[in-house]
Amino acid sequence: MPLPAARDRTELHLRRIEIRGYRRDDGLYEIDGRVTDTKTHDLLTAEGRRIPAQAPVHDMWLRLVVDDTLLVRDVVAVSDATPFTLCREAVAPMRGIIGERIRHGWTAMVKARLGGAAGCTHLMELLLPMATAAYQTLAELRAVRPEPVDAAGRPRRIDSCYAYAAHRDVVRRRWPAHFRDETQR
Repeated sequence: MPLPAARDRTELHLRRIEIRGYRRDDGLYEIDGRVTDTKTHDLLTAEGRRIPAQAPVHDMWLRLVVDDTLLVRDVVAVSDATPFTLCREAVAPMRGIIGERIRHGWTAMVKARLGGAAGCTHLMELLLPMATAAYQTLAELRAVRPEPVDAAGRPRRIDSCYAYAAHRDVVRRRWPAHFRDETQR
């Protein structure tokens, strides 16, 4: 179902985010992400450089190499187009997440390590949906493993999103012992 019809309007900006997941021959996995920003009009940067309409203001790539436990083994970042020449130096801090695991708390960790002046905002923000794509890339592998549970034996997936809310039908069918019937309150 598409969005409802919009009012008359003029496009000014287009951001594209593309993320792909791969299994490597050595048993590791690569998650490649790319963010591109374009304008419908020429842009004059603060450095005095003119970026023509439809040319990328940002064209940045990020590769996460993870193992089957979602431990980050390597990070590669490239900035092909940036509004400031200095921005290309901001790829180096991305390597600061090597050794971290994609799990609960990933977003907070990424923002703490790479947010603000510590790193490139665009690359940092690309890491957030890349984590979700990593989960999806390894979904079949994770599906055959035992369900992770907390100290009380409750599956960690419960209440992790809308569909897995403890009072929803997905939980009632999958983990009936952990279903919370809100109509019984």
